[in-house]
Formats: sequence, C-alpha cells, structure tokens
Amino acid sequence: MNFIQAFSLNNIRFLLQGLWVTLQIAGVSIFLSIILGILFAILRYKNIPIFSKILALIIDTIRNLPLLLIIFFTYFALPQLGIQFNLFWSATAALTIFESAMISEIIRGGLIALPKGQTEAGIASGLTHNQVMFHILLPQAWRQTLPSVVSQLISLIKDTSLATIISLPELTHNAKIIYGQNTQHVLPMFIALACLYFIVCFALSRLSKHLSKHLSKRRMKLA
Repeated sequence: MNFIQAFSLNNIRFLLQGLWVTLQIAGVSIFLSIILGILFAILRYKNIPIFSKILALIIDTIRNLPLLLIIFFTYFALPQLGIQFNLFWSATAALTIFESAMISEIIRGGLIALPKGQTEAGIASGLTHNQVMFHILLPQAWRQTLPSVVSQLISLIKDTSLATIISLPELTHNAKIIYGQNTQHVLPMFIALACLYFIVCFALSRLSKHLSKHLSKRRMKLA
C-alpha cells in the first residue's frame, strides 16, 4: 500500500513539475554549452598567441574542478562580486561553464585529428581561414565527435540533480521532499527517479544515433 500511495496524483504531479525544471535547465545548458564549446575549441585550435594559452589554462582549471564547487561558486560566491543569479540561472550558469569546457576539448580533439592538408587545400582553392574552418574542418570534426559530445550532454542531464544542493526545485529535489515526508516512499521515489532520468537520457542517445545516421547518409550523397 505504501508503494502504491507513493505514486498518488499529487506526488506524480510534483515529480513532473521537477522534471520540467530539469528539462529547462538541461535544454538551456545544452544549447549554450554547444555554442561556447565550439567557440572555445576554435579559439584554442587557432593557437592565438597568449590568448589561446590563457584560455587553455582557464578550460583546464574548470575541467579539473568538481561541478558541485562551481554550483556553489555561481550561487554563493558571485553575489559577493556583485553578480547575482536566481536559483535557475545559478545552476544553468554552473552547468554551462563546466560542460562548455568539456565539450570544447572534445571538439578541439576532433579538429586536431583532421589532416593538415585539408586546410592547405582549402586556402589554395581561394577560401579564407574562417571559410575553411566553418565549411570544411568544423563539419567533419562535429561528425567525428558527435558520439562523445552526446555522451557528455547525457552526463549534463544527470548532473542537473546536483542543483538540489542549492534547493532548486528540480526532479531530484522534489523526490527528496516526497520521501522526506514519508520514509516509506524512499524506494518508490528512487525507482521513479531512475525511470525518468533513463527515459530522458535514452531519448537523447536515440536522437544522436538518428542524427549520426542522417549525417553519414548526407556525406555519402555528397561524395
């Protein structure tokens, strides 16, 4: 009976409200992380004197910090510097900072793996360096690194649960409130969390496979 009661209409509605917040944070963070990750990867790949080294130091520092520490920083430390976000944007900013650093290294690795002759051939054909980057190198690097990028984005979705530490009403936070009111609901809520996170992450992985197949077919047609 306690197991069934854990899935009352009010509890399900409360969990879905948390899931909606989780999806919002994940969606905004994914969008911003991909844009910033690509930008940082290009800037590092271009090896701009001094700037690229400073950027590399910042990215390496972020990648070696716990995400939980970055969440604390955005929510508790930034207000001390005159920059204040609400709960949603504190968590989103922390996730974006961390994941964009991770994604930038994945994409930069894809760019480095491409043959240098492609750049030279593009320049020889009359393209500018930026045109070579955006029309030749970046599309190839993106196709090659897409599985790794998606894996990182799936980690991002799961990492949204860390925002419960600042009491953001996301999925894990709402589940904790439910089983905090009745300890008999702990197991049902853990099962519900596992199912909901699995559904979201599995959907993203299937979408990535579909996109990967689509890009492969498109490349074969162009060839």
